[in-house]
Amino acid sequence: MSRAELEVLTIALLCAGAVAVVGFVLVRAAGRRSVRAALVAVAVVSVLSVVAGVVGTARAMFISAHDLGVVLPVSVVAGAVGLVAALSLSAAVVRDVDRVRSAARSLGAGTGGSADGSRVMVRELAEIDGEIRSAAERLAEAARRERALEASRRELVAWVSHDLRTPLAGLRAMAEALEDGVAQDADRYHAQIRREVDRLAGMVDDLFELSRIRSGALELAVDTVDVGELVDDVVAGSRPMADAGGVRLASRLATVPARGGVQVRGDAGELGRVLANLVVNAIRHTPSDGAVEVSVRAEGTECVLEVSDACGGLDDVALERVFEAGWRGTRARTPAPDGGAGLGLAIARGIVEAHAGLIGVANTEIGCRFEIRLPRVDPSA
Repeated sequence: MSRAELEVLTIALLCAGAVAVVGFVLVRAAGRRSVRAALVAVAVVSVLSVVAGVVGTARAMFISAHDLGVVLPVSVVAGAVGLVAALSLSAAVVRDVDRVRSAARSLGAGTGGSADGSRVMVRELAEIDGEIRSAAERLAEAARRERALEASRRELVAWVSHDLRTPLAGLRAMAEALEDGVAQDADRYHAQIRREVDRLAGMVDDLFELSRIRSGALELAVDTVDVGELVDDVVAGSRPMADAGGVRLASRLATVPARGGVQVRGDAGELGRVLANLVVNAIRHTPSDGAVEVSVRAEGTECVLEVSDACGGLDDVALERVFEAGWRGTRARTPAPDGGAGLGLAIARGIVEAHAGLIGVANTEIGCRFEIRLPRVDPSA
């Protein structure tokens, strides 16, 4: 490269650099600025730097005043065109920024995303807009869950308060009758008081158990459990209740492995509580001459427990809410006088999920079928 060329490049660098430095200082001195102002500043400084470099080198290179007079207006016109083009292109970026800002503002309202639904064209801003949309969806879902949980909590408090008020009023009346000596059959009053106290104690125990499950404080004594033996024990313990109500209670073991039966890892006491709750509910809501069947089968890597009854079935609302705390059914499954606070199925779901299992319900031709799926232990392993 010749000396003359180096001189020209140096002049262009000094002229363009001087304009760039002045523009940088002015932009920095302006402090906080909008995206629009920042883009305008970038466009103006860039165009003026180019024009300054061209004009500076032209003055150094051209001897003829006529030629210099041509270069100067050409540079100004080209710079103006470039500036207009840069500002036009920056307007699209500003619109995208406005859309993302509007989406961020609407995030608190649970809508999220671009306010007018239009696409954000700048890739980085589009990614931010997508994250805002995703966050809005997650927040909306969390809000729905929170509202459902709050509604369930209010219903539970109302139901438990009602169930506590009735027996407490009866206990007070019987205690006053005994104190005043007007009770004609004191032994009957004492027996009734004992039954009501036992019922209240059971409700408190259920509330405490549900609280432990929801707080994650449920402790399981995990061991290998033979589900067939568990079913036999629960059926044997529930048979007197079934016989008293004229309900046929049977158990069936199907597709049982050749060795070891159907086994799971879990807490035998808690799993027995779940199964007993399902069986007792089935017996309570099955009419006389009806049948309740408990079945066990191995299905792949899962143990499937089913309790079928003849309650007449549940409507769509009950099928959705039957495992909610406090829910005690609809037409077919009206709460019995000793039915508790409706916490049994909510506790059952919590215990099953604590065992990494699933519990569900479906209608059959004559009633309901509750199904529990638990990870099965391979006896040959």
